[in-house]
This record gives sequence, structure tokens and C-alpha cells, in this order.
Amino acid sequence: MDDLEIYIEKRKTKSKKFAKDFEAGYENFKIGVALREAREKAGITQEELARKLKTKKSAISRIENHSEDIRISTLKNYLEAIGKKLQLSIR
Repeated sequence: MDDLEIYIEKRKTKSKKFAKDFEAGYENFKIGVALREAREKAGITQEELARKLKTKKSAISRIENHSEDIRISTLKNYLEAIGKKLQLSIR
């Protein structure tokens, strides 16, 4: 475990609010990373994706970096533009 991981674990044990907020933020971060990785794996740049979606590169960057409030329709369009399909599961 590195210093950052140790710090995060200590903060989680000291503050339930921090732990809850951290976990929610981390889940959102993982969504953005997964979107970026899928786009890159498809060989599509942010600029190319923006053109396909008739939007700006900054909008694509915002989706990948701040995916906490992404609409399902936006997510579906993003994925279809890179040749993927959206599949949801409730557990």
C-alpha cells in the first residue's frame, strides 16, 4: 500500500462522510476512465467523437472527466458512436 492509499484508509476510518463521499466519487471516476479507455481502444480521438456527436471536444472531455451526472441518453449516444452498446444491470 502506498502513502496515498494509507492516508485514504485512515481518513475513511475517521470520517463516515469522507468514506461515503470518496466511494461515490471513485465510482464516478471509474465510469469516466472506462469511457475514455473504450474510446481509445476504438481508435477514436475526442475530436472525432465530438464530430460524430455534433458537439465540441470540451464536451467529450467533460463526459470523460466528470461523468457523475451523465444522462443515460448521452451515455448511449457516446457508446454507439464508438461502436459499443450500453448494457445496464441492477444488482
